[in-house]
Amino acid sequence: MTKSELIDAIVEREDQITRREAEVVVNNILNAIGDALGRGERVELRGFGSFYTKRREARIGRNPKTGESVAVPSKTVPQFKPGKELRERVDTTS
Repeated sequence: MTKSELIDAIVEREDQITRREAEVVVNNILNAIGDALGRGERVELRGFGSFYTKRREARIGRNPKTGESVAVPSKTVPQFKPGKELRERVDTTS
C-alpha cells in the first residue's frame, strides 16, 4: 500500500473527512515519526508496533561488481518492530 492508497482508504472509511484533510493528517503523522527518530527517540503505536533507531558500527564491505574492499562508515538506521496485535492480524490473514 502506498501513501496515496492509505489516504484514499481513510477517505473511504470516514465520510466527514476530505482527501486533502486526510493527506495533511497522514503527512503530519509520518513527519512526527521521522522527527522523533531523528532526535533518537522511540515511537510506539500500541497495537501496531514501535519505531526506533539502531547504531551500525563501521565495517569493511565489498564492492559486488569489482570485489574490492570498501570501508563502510558507522551509521544510525531506523528499525521497526511489529506489535503483538499486528503480528496476529498478519498471521491469521495469510
